[in-house]
Amino acid sequence: MLKIKTGTSTNSQASMAGKEAAAQVKENLQDMKMAFVYSGVQYDQKEMLDAVSEELPGVPLIGNTSFTGVITQEGFVSSSDGFVGVMALSDPELKVSVAGMPKEGTARETGHKVAAEALRRSGKDKAPDFFYMSAPSGEEEYYLKGITEVIGRVPFFGGSAADNAIAGEWLLYTDEMVTADGVSVAFFYTDKPFANNFTGAYHETKNAGVITKVTGDRTLSEINGIPAMEQYRRWTGASEDDIRGGNLLSYAICKPLGVKDRLGDLTAIRHPMNGNDDGTMNIGNNLAVGTAVIQMEATVDELIEAVGTTLKELKDKIDGPIAGLHLVHCGGRRAGIDSRINEVTAQVKKTVGYIPFIMEFTFGEYGYEDDGNNTCGGLMLSFTAFGK
Repeated sequence: MLKIKTGTSTNSQASMAGKEAAAQVKENLQDMKMAFVYSGVQYDQKEMLDAVSEELPGVPLIGNTSFTGVITQEGFVSSSDGFVGVMALSDPELKVSVAGMPKEGTARETGHKVAAEALRRSGKDKAPDFFYMSAPSGEEEYYLKGITEVIGRVPFFGGSAADNAIAGEWLLYTDEMVTADGVSVAFFYTDKPFANNFTGAYHETKNAGVITKVTGDRTLSEINGIPAMEQYRRWTGASEDDIRGGNLLSYAICKPLGVKDRLGDLTAIRHPMNGNDDGTMNIGNNLAVGTAVIQMEATVDELIEAVGTTLKELKDKIDGPIAGLHLVHCGGRRAGIDSRINEVTAQVKKTVGYIPFIMEFTFGEYGYEDDGNNTCGGLMLSFTAFGK
C-alpha cells in the first residue's frame, strides 16, 4: 500500500530547514522510494538538499524552488528567510527512477539524455506508467519532446521552477545536482491508480481569432492580421497603460488567452507576460501560426473556487482511495490571489479532508490531457492523485 507523508520548515538556516522537514516525513514511514522537495530561493539549495539526504539516506529527491511558499495540511508555509516542503512516498511495490542534468546541447537533446538515464537507472526495458518533470521556464516543450522521443507518450505532471520576483533566480534539483538551466525527471513504475487533472478553469469569451504571426517561439506578433496588443486591447477593454511592459503580466491573470485544437477544444492557457513597444506581446509558452486563440476570463473569487472544483473532478477520475496529492498551482494565479492565499488552503482541506498533499507554485504547469496529449501551459492547475 502506498503511504505518503509531508514535512515543512521555515528555519532560516538551509541545513536546519532541510533536516527539520525531512525528520517529519521519516517518522513511521518505511521503505521510502522518493521525495518531492520544494523550497524558497533564499536558501543554499545544495546545503538544504544535503541535510534532507542525511535524514533520508538513499532516497532519491527531486523538485525545484517555489514562488513564495508551499501549502500542506499545515497550511500556507512561507517566510522571508526561506521555507521548504517535503512529500515522501513509501510503497514496497513502487519503483521510482530519478535523473537530472544541466542543459547539454539543445533542450530537446538534453530531454533525450535525461530520459535515457532515468530508464537506465530503473533497470527496466519499458516506459514508466507515468512521469514527473521539472524544468526552467522557457524551453519546457523541447525538454518534453526529447523525453517523449525516448519513452513515447506517457502521462506526466510537474511544473517550472519559480522564484519570488521573476528575476531568474529559480533552480531545479535532485539529490545529485542543482541547476538553473536543465531538466529533471522521476519515472514511476506501479500498478496503483494515478490521475491528473490539468485545467485553467477560466471561462471562454466570444473574443476569438487566429494567430497570424509569431516571432521566435514565444512572441505573439499578430492575431487576425492585427498587432497582438491592439487586438488584445479591443477584446479586453484594457488601456494602453494597463498592458504596457510588465503591467500586462498582472493584468492578464484574470484575462489570459487560450489556445484550441483543430476540433475547437481548449488545450491550454497562455499567459501574456510583457507588452512591447512594437505592439507584440511576450507569452509564457510556445505559440504557432494558424492556432486558434480565444480570450479567457475569471474573477479572483473564481480562481480560488477553481481549486476545490478541480480537486473534486480529480477525485472522480481516480479509481479507489487516494494516498496523497501533488498539486501544481501557477505562481501567476497565486500572485493574483495575493493575501487571500489561506482561502486556497481552505478549499483544498474542505475537498480532500485529511489526505496528505503538497502544493507548489510554479512559472509553468504540465499535465496530461484527456485526449492523450501531454501539454505545458501557464496560469493553470495540474493536480495529481496517487492511489493507495
